[in-house]
Amino acid sequence: MTILDGKALSAKIKEEVKVEVEELQKTKQITPGLAVVLVGDDAASATYVNSKHKACENAGIYSEVHTRPSSTTQEELLSLIEKMNNDSKLDGILVQLPLPKHIDTTTVLEAINPLKDVDGFHPYNVGRMVSNLDAFLPATPFGVMRMFQEYNIDLVGKNVCVIGSSDIVGKPMASLLINAKATVEVCNSKTKDLKAHTLRADIIIVAAGRVNLVTPDMISEGATLIDVGINRLENGKLVGDADFEGCKNKCSYITPVPGGVGPMTIAMLLKNTIKAAKLRDKRK
Repeated sequence: MTILDGKALSAKIKEEVKVEVEELQKTKQITPGLAVVLVGDDAASATYVNSKHKACENAGIYSEVHTRPSSTTQEELLSLIEKMNNDSKLDGILVQLPLPKHIDTTTVLEAINPLKDVDGFHPYNVGRMVSNLDAFLPATPFGVMRMFQEYNIDLVGKNVCVIGSSDIVGKPMASLLINAKATVEVCNSKTKDLKAHTLRADIIIVAAGRVNLVTPDMISEGATLIDVGINRLENGKLVGDADFEGCKNKCSYITPVPGGVGPMTIAMLLKNTIKAAKLRDKRK
């Protein structure tokens, strides 16, 4: 059993990004810039935004954080996005989700310049991703694919069960796996006889937000288990969607929570920001 160390891999990627930033500054006099918008007072979102800001600073990326109260109107938010779209020093724009209920998320995401859409949520980038064309990829699925690459986990022809069908993880994850020639099933917490699907899988990727959704009896011997879930128990402990202790001895590869997929998300966001900076000439 090999534990996939997302913390170590993310540190490696952040060092790669730092070198790329220095190269852009040296050869093109460009300092990549990222703006993050946080609307409301969700504590988890605020913590996440702060982590992104620190990661940017450590990598040498210019970072702006725009905090707005939950009373912010959709028009005010769209006006801010337009301003950032036209700001030449900003290469990436990220609106932290979820947004307050009175704001239409789709309208907001579609307002971001697709060439600054480092979250990979704009329909332009989603369509290109599904079509296996160059695009900004959603950071968490992008991070999982980088893990597979780093640990030489072959996807071609493998049976993969993705549990969770969100626009942020499940759907893009399935698209990237299909592009990599895997055979993909997409399930969710409501799937009838989920165990029948997971037992057929060489690789299970769970991102459903439900504690202990995947248990040892649902895994075939030697399977790979990627746990994207992050859940906080009443005692404050962070756990994933799978029973890590119970499952680990049946797996050939497994991700821990915390320290698995989580750290990869910010690392791949930084990679997307570097990519966006290299498109400055195209944006003009």
